[in-house]
Amino acid sequence: MQMKPLIGRDTQLCMSLSARPGNFGTRFHNRLYELTGLDFVYKSFSTTDLDAAIGGIRALGIRGCAISMPFKEAVIPLLDGLAPTAGAIDSVNTIVNDDGVLTGHNTDYGAVVDLVADLDRAMPFVVQGSGGMAKAVAAALSDSGFRNGTIVARNERAGRALADLHGYRWASVADGAVALLVNVTPLGMTGADAEALAFPAAMIAACEVAFDVVQYPIETPFLRAAAAAGKRCITGADVATLQAVQQFMLYTGVQPDAAQVADAAAWARANS
Repeated sequence: MQMKPLIGRDTQLCMSLSARPGNFGTRFHNRLYELTGLDFVYKSFSTTDLDAAIGGIRALGIRGCAISMPFKEAVIPLLDGLAPTAGAIDSVNTIVNDDGVLTGHNTDYGAVVDLVADLDRAMPFVVQGSGGMAKAVAAALSDSGFRNGTIVARNERAGRALADLHGYRWASVADGAVALLVNVTPLGMTGADAEALAFPAAMIAACEVAFDVVQYPIETPFLRAAAAAGKRCITGADVATLQAVQQFMLYTGVQPDAAQVADAAAWARANS
């Protein structure tokens, strides 16, 4: 393992912006910098002034920034351009700063594409949610060839728009027997929703694959119920790891090997 250099004047800074910053991304990126010997450092932030925060990225030469809820759509007008996938989805989770030119990317999309690569394209599915992450999930499923889908969202306008964009159906409430269930809402996270099931118990019992993008806890009530019923589970930790690797490559131009990624992911989870 290479030793990470001491922080100095040439150290490049990467960061994240979120309403509720976690530790996984910070620890994952910094561990990969250490393993690859790169002179980078990563720090998470929150902000009440998104315009000023993005201006600071540009002015201070911060190399990259991960964008999380609730900024994935609001940040777009503040950028100089969008990578094709981010433009098509209309959602950004990564900013790359090239000499003051800020370009938005979406690495959530690529992570979901990889995670559903071995699933049957004919299976009916439900995506619950209509925000920035739901846009990435729906686009990834659509571009991967999944056609029999329903977007479940309480926000009818946003839900219908997302469904119409990909030729899916919209519903206000999830019900029925569906093979693939995808939760892209805060249900199962901390706080008032911590013990909430993202889908009715009958739907979980009938599904084949349970997919929850919630990162903390890794085992949400939805995934716990699905695992107990013997279903295949895809976790928010899986998404977080794959999208963070793609961010790392965008920021540094370096592709870590599988052992380095596994080490960084395990270290980040153990220390988060």
